[in-house]
Amino acid sequence: MANRYAETLVMNWDDLRYFLAVAREGQMLGAARRLGVSQARLSRHIASLEQAVGTRLFDRTTRGCTLTSDGEMLVSTAERMEAETQSAAQDLQKREEVSGTIRIGAPDGFGSAFLAPRLGRFRTAYPDLRIQLVPAPRSFSLSEREADLAIMVGRPTKGRLRVRKLVDYSLSLYAAKSYLERAGKPNDISNLTAHTLIGYVDDLIYTPELNYAGDVVKDWRPDIEVSTAIGQFEAVRAGAGIGILHDFMADGLPDLERLFCGATVKRSYWMVWHENQRVTRRVQAVADLIDALVREDHQKFNH
Repeated sequence: MANRYAETLVMNWDDLRYFLAVAREGQMLGAARRLGVSQARLSRHIASLEQAVGTRLFDRTTRGCTLTSDGEMLVSTAERMEAETQSAAQDLQKREEVSGTIRIGAPDGFGSAFLAPRLGRFRTAYPDLRIQLVPAPRSFSLSEREADLAIMVGRPTKGRLRVRKLVDYSLSLYAAKSYLERAGKPNDISNLTAHTLIGYVDDLIYTPELNYAGDVVKDWRPDIEVSTAIGQFEAVRAGAGIGILHDFMADGLPDLERLFCGATVKRSYWMVWHENQRVTRRVQAVADLIDALVREDHQKFNH
């Protein structure tokens, strides 16, 4: 009987829709009114369904219609089909609404290491949407439309902006195991001055939030300066020296070792878009998806 139900669900959705109405109302008259059809038409659909499945679905009395055991089984299957159909219709509607082009500006570390590997999720969710990701060590002018949506380090305080906190993240000291084998492992944070240090190019730091080295190590003076977080990460991983890296990028990699676990600094990422974009469906949809992706991998940012 289950196989016959499955065939009916595919072939006779109208019959099933009428059947569910009677099951929910408990009587033919109420179901007919709910559907806006005559009782005669409703009865024909119920009879057609009962003939298709080869069993009686209702016990009919003067007080109404009661489901038989087979009818109860079919209700469960039909309601599941109904819910899946409604969900699919809603997903299709959302996809149709989200189209065009959106440009996402992001710090190079977050943009390249976190967002870029997940861009396929955007295509899956919104196949009609064209994504432009700009991971760069710079700020973005939303008023000049350099980006439709920007990820920023630190909360902006100026401009006509819509702001949503995305996530807190941490940075710690790391060195490649190959470097430590060659130069030795520092046994105290004060001994770092004897090692090759890797950090930002001081006059190219585009926001005060990135001037965090002094919060980790007093009198931090890098011997190698790289203007991007990704560049610093690659230099440290290649064994060039010790650097302050994003934990969500470096933690857990077998060729890197985290040094001095207490020497950590916290920062926050914020999603920002111009207030004129607040009603743009694609901006809202992409912001929600980025938020969901971060929540899925929230453990990466918790250290």
